[in-house]
Amino acid sequence: MTTTPPETDAARALRALEDSNPTVRLRAALAIGTTPGPCFVGKLVERCAVEPEFFVRDMLTWALVRHPVDLTLPELLREVRSERAQARSQALHTLSKTGDRRAWPHITPALLSDPDDEVARSAWRAAVVLVPEGEQPSLATVLATQLGRGERQTRLSLSQALVALGEASVPALRTATAAPDPRVRVHALATQALLRDPDAGFEPAIEEAKRVVALTGSPGADDEDRADR
Repeated sequence: MTTTPPETDAARALRALEDSNPTVRLRAALAIGTTPGPCFVGKLVERCAVEPEFFVRDMLTWALVRHPVDLTLPELLREVRSERAQARSQALHTLSKTGDRRAWPHITPALLSDPDDEVARSAWRAAVVLVPEGEQPSLATVLATQLGRGERQTRLSLSQALVALGEASVPALRTATAAPDPRVRVHALATQALLRDPDAGFEPAIEEAKRVVALTGSPGADDEDRADR
C-alpha cells in the first residue's frame, strides 16, 4: 500500500494562489512574502498577469519585492513585453517598487505611449523612479507627447510624473503650451501650475488652465488675424 506524501508548505501556498476565494489568495501571497524563496517567483509573476482583485495584486507585488531582485528582474523584464496589458502594467508597477535601474533600458517609448492607459500610467511611474541622472529632460520630452490623453486619472498620473521630474520638465511643458490641440495646452498649463505649487490641486489647476485657453484662443491666432488685415 502506497501513501501520498504530505504537501509541503511551499506547494500549499502555490496552490492557494489559484484559489477561487480572493482572501485565500491574499493570505497565500502574504505567506510567500513573509518566507520568500526562489520557487515562488515565477508563479507570483504569472499570477500578477491574471489576478482580478487589486488588493491581491498589491500583495503579490509586495511578495515579489521581498525576493532578491536578481531573481525577479529577468521575469519582470519578460513581462513588460507581454501581449497581455495587465502583465505589462503589473510588471512595470513592480519594477518601480524594486527601483533597480538595470530596468531603465526596457522602459521604451512604446511603453510610455502604450495604448492601454493602465500600462502607460505604470510606465510613467516606473520611468520617473528608474531614470538615470541626466536623462530627465529627454524623459520629460517623451512624457509631454502624452499630454491631453485620457480621462482624469490618466491626466493626473502624467502631471504627477512630470512634476516629479522637476525643472527638467519646464522646456517640454513650455513647448506644449503652444500645441494646436486645446486639450494639450490645458493639460500643459495645469501641469506648469502644479510644478510651481504642488499643493495647488489638480482640479483647480485644470479649471484655471481651461479659462486661460478659452481667453487666449488658438496659438498663432493673433498672427493670422494680422495677416488677414
